[in-house]
Amino acid sequence: MHMPLEDTLGLNLLAANQHQAEHNRDHFDAWNLLCLNVMSSPGAGKTSLLERSLAALAGEFAMAVLEGDMTTQLDAQRLEAVGVPVVPITTGRACHLDAAMVSGGLRLLRQRLDPASLDLLWVENVGNLVCPAEFEVGEHRKVALLSVTEGDDKPLKYPVMFREADCVLITKVDLLPHLPVEVERIEAHVRQVNPHCAVIRVSATSGEGLATWHGWLREQRAALAAVPSAPPLVGVA
Repeated sequence: MHMPLEDTLGLNLLAANQHQAEHNRDHFDAWNLLCLNVMSSPGAGKTSLLERSLAALAGEFAMAVLEGDMTTQLDAQRLEAVGVPVVPITTGRACHLDAAMVSGGLRLLRQRLDPASLDLLWVENVGNLVCPAEFEVGEHRKVALLSVTEGDDKPLKYPVMFREADCVLITKVDLLPHLPVEVERIEAHVRQVNPHCAVIRVSATSGEGLATWHGWLREQRAALAAVPSAPPLVGVA
């Protein structure tokens, strides 16, 4: 039995992406640079969270951002205002970042600084609950955001995103008093899909949960720093 052509093309595409993602990760490891892939639906609060976290951690970690967006650089401009290096990646019609796009972003970043001088690299993915979870970019950790305004069924309706996540941030919890939503049900549905990830309630507006979230980040950074760095690689292609 022959596999349909579209299935073969899809598998080849994912295999090529995985190869590039592993190459990206080899570079991150050689630079001792923790890479975070931040994913969510549109409007869940990725950029607002990054604004708060970048400002709070700026005196502790050297950081940069690869900012994915389909058509604008509005989010990149918001993050640049915080004072960290930001490389915008415009995807056009693509609904996610892939490993090749991130590799291209790394080339641009290297024109501005030595990645080995950084501690954290944030990749803010395109707002989408499906595709970003299927395309690795070389990240060490996947972070998924889910706002309380989206309801409690999203982990069950879009399980791949939450199954792949190392940390799930339940955002906009300052709005809970105004919504007919039970945050415990959201957490339970996340746990049903992925019992092993960290789940943290946060608000970029009130600051609730940010200390816990930043503590989790410190743990991930410390875990990577404890691993001996690989020899430097040549190029980022």
